[in-house]
Amino acid sequence: AAAARISLAAELPAPELEAIAGDRIQTNDVLAFDAQATQVRSRRVKSLGAIVLSAEPRKVTPGYDAEKALCDGIVELGLSRLPWSKTHAQLRDRAAFLRAKDPDAWPDLSLEALAACADDWLLPFLAGKTTLAHIAPDELGFALDRLLPGNGRDRLDTEAPTHFVAPTGNRFAIDYAGPGGPQVSVRAQELFGLDEHPTIGRKRTPLTFELLSPAHRPIQVTRDLPGFWRGSWRDVRADLRGRYPKHEWPEDPASAKPTARAKPRAR
Repeated sequence: AAAARISLAAELPAPELEAIAGDRIQTNDVLAFDAQATQVRSRRVKSLGAIVLSAEPRKVTPGYDAEKALCDGIVELGLSRLPWSKTHAQLRDRAAFLRAKDPDAWPDLSLEALAACADDWLLPFLAGKTTLAHIAPDELGFALDRLLPGNGRDRLDTEAPTHFVAPTGNRFAIDYAGPGGPQVSVRAQELFGLDEHPTIGRKRTPLTFELLSPAHRPIQVTRDLPGFWRGSWRDVRADLRGRYPKHEWPEDPASAKPTARAKPRAR
């Protein structure tokens, strides 16, 4: 019981214990993941049944047992502790976007699903490693690529591109994690000249645009850019052109020239 206490005891010297139960005393090297240090540790443990008689630290020998202990420890610790990059996070979000439309064609790359199959994708990349600090971001990228279907990278780039190219030629990262679907934050002036709303993928999914002011503050969210030009733009223009007089605020942005710059100074 958790509240059990020993109120009376007598010391049993080691030689007597050896004489009484020497044939049942075992010595084993035990590997365990230290969550605080995020690394695998090794101990040489001498025990009699469940009673630990002694435990000495040992140098961890790299190999499958250490790699498996590291893998299991990371899963228990949480895969969010891995050195994911923004590119990795976006890749998983892109796969989730495509999986929502075609569950049979794309794998589940959520952290929960990855934790359930860590032996299949993470363990092979832990060769020779005994600590979380030894896992490089590049290795995680290779591991994720292996989970994609055949020619998955090419399909992913085609159906869920990483960036949107504005009419100015500037590239903007597409956020696939937002509730409004794939979203791009961009200054309104860089979209001038668009009279059709941009889409992505074979199913022509409309991008959600978070339109920004010249100071990069949100002014409107839309999935119908031509409708915005014809409608709400008039109010936005009236409100902001006085605050940002150095920037273009045309009456008909659908036919205006896109720009990423302020007006040139008058000489």
